[in-house]
Amino acid sequence: MTEPPVTEPVPWQPSAFPADPAAARQLREWLDDTHYALYGVGHDFRGADLTNGDFSGAWLIDAVLAGVELGGVCLYRADVSGADLTGANMAGADLVRAKLDRAVLRSARLDRADMVKASLHDVDASGASLRGTRIMGASLYDVDLRGADLTGAVLFHNTFKVTVDDTTLVRGLTGTAFGPVTVVGGAGTRQIGGTDLEAWLGARGAEVQVIPPQGRAR
Repeated sequence: MTEPPVTEPVPWQPSAFPADPAAARQLREWLDDTHYALYGVGHDFRGADLTNGDFSGAWLIDAVLAGVELGGVCLYRADVSGADLTGANMAGADLVRAKLDRAVLRSARLDRADMVKASLHDVDASGASLRGTRIMGASLYDVDLRGADLTGAVLFHNTFKVTVDDTTLVRGLTGTAFGPVTVVGGAGTRQIGGTDLEAWLGARGAEVQVIPPQGRAR
């Protein structure tokens, strides 16, 4: 019996390259030799469709990725600090241990993304969609989640020092987190933690246990 011919897997290629010539050239050079991590520091990737690309360990510090298609990408251990991801589609992305400090995630779509042990310090994620996102063992410190949608997201032992408001959606949000959370509303700004935070979240359809600092009783 004749064995069927062995076919080599087709290397991944972006559906669209960045409009910026320098970024497109950098991406093409990396595609020719993916044994090293993509170096995209400060590059403008707007106009690209990078769906399902594997950018593990990539250097994307201060990169412009606004509106870029990043659905299903792997950014495992990537450094995306200071990057502009406004309106980017990152649904289903692997952001495990990714560094997103100072990144702009305004109106970005992170539905079902895996953010286990990711770092988000001083991040603007206002209006972002994180429906069904796994935010586990992650560090969220000074993250603006006003107007964000965390419906069905899962928390687990996260530092969760975020800012929310009455337009932040948390129905179906579950898990555990450390507070406190800053709540912005018509009556002003206030910080809440412990059982008060649990009650605030519970009244909005979430089931989150707030862990006392250093295991102290509430």
